[in-house]
Formats: sequence, C-alpha cells, structure tokens
Amino acid sequence: AQNTALAAIRRTQANGGGTVLVDGITGSGKTEVYLRAIEDALEAGKTALVLVPEIALTPQTVARFCGRFGDVVAVLHSEMGAGERYDQWDFIRSGRARVVVGARSALFAPLRNVGIIVIDEEHESTYKQENAPRYVTRDVAGWLAREYACTLVLGSATPSLESLYKVAHDPSWTRVELAERANGKPLPPITVVDRAAEFRSGARSRMFSAPLAMALQEELCKDHKCILFLNQRGFARFLLCRDCGFVPECEDCATSLTLHERGRGGPHLKCHHCGHAEPVPARCPVCGSPYLRAFGTGTQQVEDELHRVLESFPAPANTAKVVRMDRDTTASGKGAHRKLLDEFAAPGPAVLLGTQMIAKGLDFENVTLVGVISADTMLSVPDFRSAERTFALIEQVAGRAGRADLPGRVIVQTYRPDEAAIRAAATYDRRLFLDEELPKRKLLGYPPYVRLLNIIVSGEDDEAAFRVAADLETRLRAAFAELGPEGPSDLSTGAWFMAPATPCALSKFQGKFRHHVMAKVALDVDPTPALEEAIRHRKASPGVSVSVDVDAFNLL
Repeated sequence: AQNTALAAIRRTQANGGGTVLVDGITGSGKTEVYLRAIEDALEAGKTALVLVPEIALTPQTVARFCGRFGDVVAVLHSEMGAGERYDQWDFIRSGRARVVVGARSALFAPLRNVGIIVIDEEHESTYKQENAPRYVTRDVAGWLAREYACTLVLGSATPSLESLYKVAHDPSWTRVELAERANGKPLPPITVVDRAAEFRSGARSRMFSAPLAMALQEELCKDHKCILFLNQRGFARFLLCRDCGFVPECEDCATSLTLHERGRGGPHLKCHHCGHAEPVPARCPVCGSPYLRAFGTGTQQVEDELHRVLESFPAPANTAKVVRMDRDTTASGKGAHRKLLDEFAAPGPAVLLGTQMIAKGLDFENVTLVGVISADTMLSVPDFRSAERTFALIEQVAGRAGRADLPGRVIVQTYRPDEAAIRAAATYDRRLFLDEELPKRKLLGYPPYVRLLNIIVSGEDDEAAFRVAADLETRLRAAFAELGPEGPSDLSTGAWFMAPATPCALSKFQGKFRHHVMAKVALDVDPTPALEEAIRHRKASPGVSVSVDVDAFNLL
C-alpha cells in the first residue's frame, strides 16, 4: 500500500503536478511515504516543504525528517526566539536548506524550486489562520503547488470533509488508501461506556467509569503506560440530563443550545446560529429527570480525581507517574512539550493526561490503553463541525494505543452512545459517519457544499458595534446582489445567503463586544468583489473594528 501511494505521487508529479490525498489509518506508515517522496524531489535537484499541525506537539515526527535528511533541514516554529528564526530564515534563503519543516507559517518561507509540498494531518483546524492575514493552509499550498508545477500531498487518518469532497469532484485530486498498519498489528478495539446507563444503575463516579478504572489498574500493574484524553475545546457550557443524556438543541439549526448564566431575564439557553432563546428547564423535557447540570470538566479536576483513583490501586499501579499536558503545563517555557513527553516516556508505569495536543503525532511502544474521559464535550459545542471533530479526535487518539508488539485497547466514555460520530469512531467506520453527516450538511447549507464568510464587528461599546454590523449587513446585501439572486440557507437555489447581524457566541472577548454577519456563497461564486465593495467604501467608526474571514472555520 505504501508503494502504491508513492507511485501515485510520482505519477502525479510526472503529469505536471496535482494533489494526492494519502488516506491512511494511524500507524499505516504515511510518514515513510512522505520521506520517500521527498527523497525523489531532492534527487531531482528540487526542494521540499513539510507542514505539520504544531511543531511543539509533533517532536517525534519532526525528528524523523531531521534524522533522514540531516543538516539540509530547516525548522520553523513559534517556540523559536527571534534570533533562531532569523538564522533559519537566512539558511532557507541562502539555498543551503533543501527541506523546510514547519507549522502553517512555513508556507511563506523563502524556499525556491519546490518539488513537493506535504501537509501532515491535513484535517487539523490549526491549519486555518484565524488572525490577519486569514487563510486556509491547504488552499495556499495548492496555489503554491500550481505555481511550481509540483505535487501537493495531504495525509490524514481522518481526512476533512472538504478534502473528501474535492477528491470526488476534482480530477486533479487523487486518493490513495493505507488501510492497514505498517507493522501488521490491528487497530485497538474501542469499547463505548454509556455513562447515563451507569448513572441510572447507581454508579455515580464523576470522572472514571468502572471499566476505565479497572483497565487503568490492569495496565499500570503490568508496568505499561496509559493515555487519558479530555475532549475539551471552546468556552461554551451546555446542559445535559444525567439520566438519559438529553442535551437541549435548536430545532432549526441542529446544534446544542449554549447555557448563558447571566443576561437579560436571567439564565437562559440560546442558539448562536439563528438567535433562538428559551428558559432553562427545571426538569429534563424528555424523561422528566431533575438531574440537569451544566457540563464541562477541566484537566485539573480530572488530575485530582485520577490521583485519588490511583491511591486505591495495588503496587506498582499506585506509584504511577501522572503527566498532565495542557495549555497551562506547556506554557512554562521553551521545550515544555518535549520535557513532559520525556517524563512520560521514562521507565515505569505512567499516565499521560491531556487535551487535543496529545491526540496527534505521539508514538510510544508501550502505550496499551487510551481512555476518552468524555466524548460529549466537543459533540455539544454549538458548531456544525462538532460531530466531524469528535469522530476525528476519537480515531486519532485511539491510534496512540497498541502501536508496537503490545496489544492496545480504547475506552470511550459518553452520555450519548447512539450518536453517529461515536458509533462510527468506535467501529472505525467512516462510511457510517459520512452517511449521517453529509445529508445534514447539504440540507442546512454548510461546507463542503458552500463557502462560509464571517464578517466580525467588535468594539468596546456594544450598541455601536451592533449598529456597524447592521449597516454592513445592508451594504453587503446590496453588493452581493451583483453575484446573483439570494437563495435559502442551503443554497438549493440562488448564489448566496446572508444571515442577519447577530451577537457572536463569544459575545465579549478581551473587553470588546462582538457581532457578526454570516454569509454563504456557492462554490463557483467569487465573493471578493462584493466584499471589497461593501467593506472598503464604508465609513469608519471610531472604536469599532471590522474583520472579514473567508472560508471561516470558527463561527463562535
């Protein structure tokens, strides 16, 4: 399968370039395919650009490139000091660097005569630049590949829906599959634990189900290592019934309602896509249970509970080292990520507890258990991509177990075991997920079927910011009329759709109130002229700023 993937890359290059999607399960040897393809480019006298989601989070992957190509590799990432970045930039500009490895900003390195561009873990949201200049790494890399007439290689165990759509509709894209692990070992089996059923049966542990606690004890007593993943992202708190798993959702948008504890009229639930609001129910409207609570658990809480659980285990499990890896513990300075991973890799039983940063790029031979503390946290964020991200994260973190001779296993805790994203991830069945998710995306008018535009207005005065947003909506509607007729939200007819100006989900950020105007345009429509017409000719408002995000990822 690796040879087939390499042949597809070579064939694409011989035909003047294009895009190859290497769709390979975790541990299938995608990195070796990249390395061989880069060797081809170097032998042809060309250079190579390799992008990874975050350099600090993928030290093992970066080490493989440096180990293979030695002193012709330049590395660019945000942890470098200004002097180090200058030295690497000068190294690249001089032409002595033949391979550049970096995060998304490495796209702009002064590399010449590029023969191949590789984007590893292409599905990652970190490839979207959220601040000016805003861009999608995959799209800019595609433009560069066309300029150099070279091949763009995208690799992932869970490709983005946008990439899968392009493969199906763009003849310049090719998909190759790596369906087995390179060492012949199977993917670890995934067990889903229904926390609602446990709760009803009288098991009231907040963090660890009985199966997960038992598995931790068994593996740590064997001197193995375990990874615990807390699927935590965003700020939003959502309401959940601990008896039946019900989460209040918007009837029109199919997203969870966000719990607002303060605001006009007191606590309420609100949809940040259409503005629908409703009071917080006293009882679950499905089963009548009074056990409704705001859901959201932090890594520090899990760490405290983990220490208490470990104390009850026999030796050597009760002496297992706990390494917490999150934004707090990695902010201590340069090299913090590597130091924590080295601590986890040291001899003896250990548990690595962390957020998304531990779900990618880790390869430890003696990790035999992966536990997902709560698969619901991401699933209930009011974001149309929440199901896709949940599916991808579970599969990605599951791939950290059983990568060598020792067999692995995965335990996923959830209050919503019937959700398609969880059922599909638990059986490694992408088709099951796509069959559920794609019709929803098409019906509601979301990518990959449309392009999303998000115009954000922020200011210290809430009313002033909203006035500017409302005025921009009027201007945008007039300008967009030149693109064609406005259609419904799903763009089944018409070239574009625009939602009314409304407060952002994160309505106040760093002391500024935020409002936005969200628009959708058909895939074959260029919104640039209309956006320029509306934005450039507006009268500036003191204290109010406007930003335009084309192909927006974050609508919160």
